[in-house]
Amino acid sequence: MYTSTAFWQLGGMVFTSVAGTILHFVFDWTGGNAAVGVFTAVNESIWEHTKLLFVPMTLWTLIEAPALRRRHDAFWCAKLRGTLLGILLIPTMYYVYSGILGVSSDYVNITIFFVAAAIAYCTETRWLSAPRRTPCRASLVWAVWGAVFLLYAVWTFLPPPIPLFRDPVSGAYGLV
Repeated sequence: MYTSTAFWQLGGMVFTSVAGTILHFVFDWTGGNAAVGVFTAVNESIWEHTKLLFVPMTLWTLIEAPALRRRHDAFWCAKLRGTLLGILLIPTMYYVYSGILGVSSDYVNITIFFVAAAIAYCTETRWLSAPRRTPCRASLVWAVWGAVFLLYAVWTFLPPPIPLFRDPVSGAYGLV
């Protein structure tokens, strides 16, 4: 059955918002299971919160691929670019607002997650309907996606000691 790209993208935005919210708590619910921590936030750092967008957007890409990839030449590239945009928007918006105001608010931080998801999916929708200008190789896209996932996995356990990875609650880095 034909369903519009916009419908799939709206579904993805809702899925990502709900799944990301749930993933925020799954690590604690599993008693701190390290394997689960690769896919969920293990602390309150900005980096770990980007994982809450990356994982659901990646899953949604796999869910919608059978319906959309043949309709859109640039499907894989648009989805990767949208996912990367979303995970870049979270720290960008966080550091801009908290740098200007000098404080951080949980309400604003939660809003940033939803805004980043909305912008990512809206931008993906635009990219999906745009004519493809450059070749899009699925193998290269999946290599980049795999590299990003590998960074999430490694930096869950061995994060660089920079503010992006620091848990503002405990002051710790990574899985503690």
